[in-house]
Amino acid sequence: MSVVTETGISLQEAAEFIWREADILDDLAYREWLKLWTADGLYIVPIDRDAEDHAAALNVLYDDQGMREARVKRLLSGFSMSSAPPARTVRTVSRFRTLEVDADSITLRAAQHLVEYKYERTRVLAADVTYRLVRTTEGALALDRKIVQLINSDDALFGIGYLL
Repeated sequence: MSVVTETGISLQEAAEFIWREADILDDLAYREWLKLWTADGLYIVPIDRDAEDHAAALNVLYDDQGMREARVKRLLSGFSMSSAPPARTVRTVSRFRTLEVDADSITLRAAQHLVEYKYERTRVLAADVTYRLVRTTEGALALDRKIVQLINSDDALFGIGYLL
């Protein structure tokens, strides 16, 4: 039985959206990924694990729509050294926890494990990811905020040539 929130978004529906996003990213379907977002959505990878105001803090990335589009263009162009050739990735997203529900959105936190394979080397990244999903006027879900808190965000990070 699926529990429906006040927004009409069930935890199951939200999880399926997030799993679909993970699959899109692993398929390197970045143009399709861009379509998952609201126009005002923010994609954030913070450095400071305790920062609450990401706009006022130092981040690995803090992307609005224009920056997401520029990042995707760079990743698909073949001119980004970190993404040529692209890494193969498989990510698992689990441990969903509802953080907030209001009239038009649901905010969830989940665990993500991402395995990357490139140049005969395998690396693992782990993160707590906070998603804010909203229902569009067309009835679909859309990403309005995605905050990827890498567990090693305050350590030296290697070049990441894909979207988290």
